[in-house]
Amino acid sequence: MRKAQLAVVLLAAATLLLPLAAPWMKTPLILGTAFGIAALGISILIVSGQISFGHALYVCLGGYAVAFALKRWTQLDSALLLALGAAVGALSGAVIGSFVVRYRGIFFGMLNLALSMVLYSVLVKFFTVTGGSDGVRLDRSPFFGIAMERGAFETTLLVSGVVLALLLGWLVQRYLKSPAGQALAAIKTNETRLEYVGISAWRTLWIGYVISAMLCGLSGAIFAIAQGLVTPEMGYWVRSGEIVFVAILGGVGHPVGAFIGAAIFEFVKLFAAAYLTGAWQMVLGFVLIAMVFLAPRGVSALLASKRRTA
Repeated sequence: MRKAQLAVVLLAAATLLLPLAAPWMKTPLILGTAFGIAALGISILIVSGQISFGHALYVCLGGYAVAFALKRWTQLDSALLLALGAAVGALSGAVIGSFVVRYRGIFFGMLNLALSMVLYSVLVKFFTVTGGSDGVRLDRSPFFGIAMERGAFETTLLVSGVVLALLLGWLVQRYLKSPAGQALAAIKTNETRLEYVGISAWRTLWIGYVISAMLCGLSGAIFAIAQGLVTPEMGYWVRSGEIVFVAILGGVGHPVGAFIGAAIFEFVKLFAAAYLTGAWQMVLGFVLIAMVFLAPRGVSALLASKRRTA
């Protein structure tokens, strides 16, 4: 078994078994899974050489779509809400991406950031609709048609999140190894040559952008359902920075990197906030600096280092 596959098995097993010894870990693990799915979306863009500093926009849209749908239909199933978050992310990504993907480099990143801050301002200002900075609270909805207590609900959400993470990681890996994924990587190396062979760089990046937005929308739905609350902070630039942090930390060498990065991020933040209150951001900064020197291509690159050398 390859090291990357072993890492997938160990990470999934730890995520599912750890709550048996420490039930209070369910929520951090659910949020870590959501972060990993969002980082998986960002990693698709990194493969093309582009980094978005505003993809929390789609996390926020997915979360608010779930909140508004649940206010309208109070007994809507959580599984449908997850699908709704992903669909809203994909649709909004298809519209916004149609003009965003025309830009490259810092312009691509800053345009996404500007759009996310526009959404943040709208959500704060329209208090009567969005609840302003207080956000919108969500009631616990049935899961697969079954009304559950909090413990069972969180367990079901955690298992569903892990299953989705495994499935999405496999699908993203297949996508990146396909001709479409190879064309996406070619945007980073030689976009002009890609156009010469008759492949539209705009269309290629647009498809990758839509997939990325869909994953972030799903992540936002998981955040909303797990926390029972959505606020404009979900779309703030700091959240976008955290997603990029997780993606860089895990690396793009293998989809499992996004979830390894999310696990490191969530646990460092959890324990640093507990023991170094008010300074956990500094701890995360030191972790990122250390990774730049020790593993500049991310943790996932270490999984294949020996094999590549051989």
